[in-house]
Amino acid sequence: MTMLRGNHPARVDAKGRLKIPQAFLSPVVSQWSRDLYVTSITGEFVRLYPMPIWIEIEKRLASVPATNPSKNRFLERVSFFGQAVTIDRQGRVLLPQMLRETAAMTGEVSVLGFQNHLAVWNLKRLQERLFKQEPYTDEDGRALSEYGI
Repeated sequence: MTMLRGNHPARVDAKGRLKIPQAFLSPVVSQWSRDLYVTSITGEFVRLYPMPIWIEIEKRLASVPATNPSKNRFLERVSFFGQAVTIDRQGRVLLPQMLRETAAMTGEVSVLGFQNHLAVWNLKRLQERLFKQEPYTDEDGRALSEYGI
């Protein structure tokens, strides 16, 4: 299984379409399909899941009781922001209007590989998060060292 990794700059055009960087497009299409589930939990950034990966998440969610409040909060958010899309012949996906607004999906963006899905961030918002709001700490390093990382 190909892992999606790294950061590839991209742009969201005036019509709200993201051109998926070639380094991600080829493995996504060849390993999974052209169908994606585009969503977010917080609205701060966009998550692009290959549809087979999203279906696995839905299967795991099905085992969680319907009365579980965390499950319901998660489903409310991923449904509110979410939409099934298909990658067009030019390698573009239309981002949902609601998500374009809340995640500031205009102009320069960073497309990050998260092993089996992609995270798309407004470049300035991501830089602010990485360097000011949530820097990587020694505590993070210690927590991961338990896993040999």
